[in-house]
Amino acid sequence: MPVADPARAAAPGPARPDRRPTGGPAPVLGRAARLRDRLRAELLVAAPALTTYLALRFFGIAVLAAWAHLKGAPAAGQLLGGDWDSVWYRGIAAHGYAHAIPPPDHHGRRDCNLAFFPLLPLGMKLLTGLTGLPLGVSGVVLAMLGGLVAAWALYLIGRLLHGPRTGLVLVVLWASLPMAVVENMAYTEAPFTALAAWSLYAVLRGRRLTAGALSLLAGLTRPTGAAIAAAVVVAAGTALVRERGRDRGRPRGQGPDGERPGSNGRRAARTWRIVAAAALAPLGWLGYLAWVGVRLGSPGGYFAVQRAYGSTWDGGRGALHAAKMVLITSKPLMYYVVTLVLVAAAALFVVCVLRRQPLPLLVYSGVLLLITYGGAGFYTSKARFLIPAFPLLLPVARALARMRTSTAAAMLVPLVLGSAWFGGHLVLVWPYAP
Repeated sequence: MPVADPARAAAPGPARPDRRPTGGPAPVLGRAARLRDRLRAELLVAAPALTTYLALRFFGIAVLAAWAHLKGAPAAGQLLGGDWDSVWYRGIAAHGYAHAIPPPDHHGRRDCNLAFFPLLPLGMKLLTGLTGLPLGVSGVVLAMLGGLVAAWALYLIGRLLHGPRTGLVLVVLWASLPMAVVENMAYTEAPFTALAAWSLYAVLRGRRLTAGALSLLAGLTRPTGAAIAAAVVVAAGTALVRERGRDRGRPRGQGPDGERPGSNGRRAARTWRIVAAAALAPLGWLGYLAWVGVRLGSPGGYFAVQRAYGSTWDGGRGALHAAKMVLITSKPLMYYVVTLVLVAAAALFVVCVLRRQPLPLLVYSGVLLLITYGGAGFYTSKARFLIPAFPLLLPVARALARMRTSTAAAMLVPLVLGSAWFGGHLVLVWPYAP
């Protein structure tokens, strides 16, 4: 039996190269440095998509600014942050929900500002407090940042599923939607899309807790937070089913990854993260609805506020009737564009199902479509409501990415020009809320 040399054992030999310190700030600093380097590398890879998004949206704003100047309208910044829903967000940011925004009896109620979710006005208030910017400008800045962050996530999802070229085209398509000017207005569509897209990317990468936390924040941004919450919960449910399937498929007496009985810590940790993500995902949306219910003394208080706007659930009858009237009577251009978007969205969803798009993306898009089509009222805003439904664009992005660059550009340039023109029309000509 070999015997260790005591002198050799006591000698302070060189440190093993794979030995890591177990405490102190060094590991934390090392992890932070690795995270910073990884973030820098990812930004460099995504830089073409992000710069393309910025160029397209600044082109749209430039067209709007030139049109406003020729028309003698206010500057583009004031137009983007000073009308319609932006007024409500500014009022909430300045005074909270206790303040009735003029007129105080809007739609017969003094509490109509409760229809607007709190995350954007909270961000506006914080940014104004830090920078001194006017609240409307803060809303526009947050929308633009949200659009940029959303474009990054869209690029990553497109790259993950179909390659970097698809990711780039997906960003171009999203930046060139007919209603894309809203991505630069003090509205919630761009920040919501950013949170939802990053949550979906986290789901696709198996980062359960991150997905749940981002879904919680998205649920505090818009009523359609229900869509991303549903996607994360369904993904968690399918992951739990897969875990149970793995357990049944293992030989008796053997744990996951070859672990022996009693060494099931990794499996328990995975299950805990899945369950925690499912629990977190709807908390923002449900929490705000519950808070409004408590404030108004009615469990359905939020939906009572929505009814004051004429926004109820009719299963799509109102949307179908409006679309039929567009076909048989003369309507303003806005109606035709919205109808085309709604028809195209339904067709693209069918394509996504046939192409077997990942289930979380299908659930997210499907719930958004259900909410948009099934809600009564606001027909001309329904195209805006579908701005966050970016997974519907994936089949188009993939098809364009497979074409020659010149062919794809010839098809995309008219979309870019049309989006810029229609953005100006939406803000300067169309007399109602986008």
